Amino acid sequence: MRTILCYGDSNTWGSDPETGERFSEEVRWPGVLARELGDGFRVVEEGLSGRTTVRDDPIEGVHKNGRTYLRACLESHKPIDLVTVMLGTNDLKERFGASASDIAQGAASLAEEILRSGCGPGGGAPVVLLMAPPPVGKLTDMAEMFEGSREKSARFAGHYRRFAEQYGCEFLDAGAVISSSDIDGIHLEAEEHRKLGEAVAARVEEIL
Repeated sequence: MRTILCYGDSNTWGSDPETGERFSEEVRWPGVLARELGDGFRVVEEGLSGRTTVRDDPIEGVHKNGRTYLRACLESHKPIDLVTVMLGTNDLKERFGASASDIAQGAASLAEEILRSGCGPGGGAPVVLLMAPPPVGKLTDMAEMFEGSREKSARFAGHYRRFAEQYGCEFLDAGAVISSSDIDGIHLEAEEHRKLGEAVAARVEEIL
């Protein structure tokens, strides 16, 4: 049995942009991933709404920092064959003042920690699939909170790819596969979850 850990934010958790509720397991992209991979794979969903890469959120809480829970998460689910990391959208919030490059480097630093964790098979390193989040779409209610985010997020793919190569990770540009919803500009609609789950499954099969 091979274990895939999906570490991310509300788009991994499965937030419906229309209702704010959680999509059902079969709709969420990790659920699609599990279905596509089939028997012989265990997919662990570790999505948290508001999770950043490496930043304490002064409003939502320090537990939103992706580094805070990462090591415990890895050790809880080891041995892990592959970890997907799709974080960075919440770092775009205006209160953090982070550049696209800094955000990508934050995600890459989590990847580096995973590679050094010894939580892979036989105490080795899990494979890391570093995923650049899709660009932010047309913002509505969250426009002020995410001011300037559309321009920054459009540069994610290049930066994430560069850091993936630097840190020895696999890479997937989610924005080449899916688009953020026009409803809020941040979250994924059901069809985009399907497409992303299928695309990640194809990459996992290539890698493993």
